[in-house]
Amino acid sequence: MWHSRSVTPVVEAWSAYRTRTATQWKPRDLVRDKGASSVSVVIPARDEEDTVGPIVRTIRRHLVDRVPLVDEIIVVDSRSRDATAQVAAAAGARVVCQDRMTRGLPRLEGKGDALWAGLAAAEGDVVAFVDADLRRFQPHFVSGLLGPLLTDQSVAFVKGFYHRPLEGSAGAERDGGGRVTELMARPLLNLFWPELAGFVQPLAGEYAGRRTVLEQVPFVSGYGVETAMLIDLLELVGLDALAQVDLGERRHRNQSTEALGRMAAQILYTAWSRLHRQGLVTTARPPTSALTQFRRGGGAEALPGLDREVVVTDVSVRERPPLARVRAVVRS
Repeated sequence: MWHSRSVTPVVEAWSAYRTRTATQWKPRDLVRDKGASSVSVVIPARDEEDTVGPIVRTIRRHLVDRVPLVDEIIVVDSRSRDATAQVAAAAGARVVCQDRMTRGLPRLEGKGDALWAGLAAAEGDVVAFVDADLRRFQPHFVSGLLGPLLTDQSVAFVKGFYHRPLEGSAGAERDGGGRVTELMARPLLNLFWPELAGFVQPLAGEYAGRRTVLEQVPFVSGYGVETAMLIDLLELVGLDALAQVDLGERRHRNQSTEALGRMAAQILYTAWSRLHRQGLVTTARPPTSALTQFRRGGGAEALPGLDREVVVTDVSVRERPPLARVRAVVRS
């Protein structure tokens, strides 16, 4: 229950109205609600040969073969150096190459570009996105996201949320994952887009939307894609068209603190771009995109007196335009 003094009435009402649990929908019932519409599942993957196969097999076994809820499973090979593409294809997915789907367009890096390529490749009226590094994947991760969209035409986009254990030497901390969410994304959204404060996992990699809506928003190339998507969708369709679903528990590979720092910096840069676009930042000069980090040791690369290697990363973000604007180029 929301505390009346800690959340706005708008967010409290939205959370009560638009928050559901994945287990309340049975796949067989959703097939009836689906009617003549079609569903695609897109899985962006880079060097995920250990986990992508079980994910694809689970979706195919439970939501394609046993129950015809999902019409196609697409794995976007994002320049993998391992056997991700071969494993995904053997498990029953249609594998598309990120660079092939974006040929004729500027080369971009990062997860967001793979998501955009997957949307371009998908044929479904409803498109669900699932990360490729999940362990102990369950079919309700997909059916739960589809539930609000197939049963309520006023819902345009659904975000997943879950418990995220952080496994360490002392055991697993049940909600220790999601550090970037708590330290960067949530404070930013609460400060500048308070209508989005009710989203439990704004950076969740599991979400679904109607194609007609997803094709109208740009996709940020890097790790800011989920932040930008929520902000852009809020502006495009309004809070009432957004929903969230409890998916239970999510287990995946945890990132290093250094990697999380780079992710947080990209999210901050992405937020700045939206603030500027909405006229909340008046200067046209973007912030510096160079993130300086320090790595212990470093040998010959260490700076004198620091005993640390200086690592500088470009955290600027670029974006693909809304797919609807360039569909003709992608299809050619």
